[in-house]
Amino acid sequence: MNQSPSLAGKTALVTGAATGIGKAIATALAAGGARVVINHPHTPELADQVVAGIGATGGSALAIAADISSREQYQAMVERMLGEYGRWDVLVNNAAVAITKPFAQITEAEFDLSFAVNVKGVFHGLQLAWEHLADQGRIITISSSTTALMLPGYAVYDATKGAVELFTRILAKEFGPRRITVNAVSPGATETETYRIGKSGQFLASLEAMSAFGRLGQPEEIAAVVAFLASDAAGWVTAQNIRVNGGTA
Repeated sequence: MNQSPSLAGKTALVTGAATGIGKAIATALAAGGARVVINHPHTPELADQVVAGIGATGGSALAIAADISSREQYQAMVERMLGEYGRWDVLVNNAAVAITKPFAQITEAEFDLSFAVNVKGVFHGLQLAWEHLADQGRIITISSSTTALMLPGYAVYDATKGAVELFTRILAKEFGPRRITVNAVSPGATETETYRIGKSGQFLASLEAMSAFGRLGQPEEIAAVVAFLASDAAGWVTAQNIRVNGGTA
């Protein structure tokens, strides 16, 4: 039996949906009945696998390449989505780059890339949602529980996430008259396909120990909360940052 919140008749755009948490979110929204646009940064093979997986379970999905830091590419993606599906109900701002290293070693190019994708990409999505998202729509931005942890090496990454958390709080009031909810979800350490790459066993163990359950989260656990926020059941939830992190502290 499908236990996902009902999203029948809705169209959702998930940025960075070819892998990891984005892939899990897209799959969960499709399981709830939404037609899902799988945005990807010009990685068609991975995106096509997500579309195929959704299709195999009876869902509807479309992969669209776009660099979300480019307004022109983002605009073209939205126009194609509207041309295919005729409406837009849910935006999930998931795409991000995570450059974590000692602050003194961050290059200007890495700083610019971090803000271009993680902040400007969300800015583009929010402004285009203002133009095209249906009334009573849903906006969910993926932040990070690291914004509350003060971890060395995360200064620039967390600065970008702090910015989108403030977008969430302030824009909830601006979108409110249209009954559009605006929320953030902040995962803790989550075991995606690439999460363990470049991390020592000691560091991974320290992350696991931060949670109340002594383990990493799973992408599907994040996706379940996003699917709830995208549903009609969450119509009275807005301006919130929900930390889905197993009690990480």
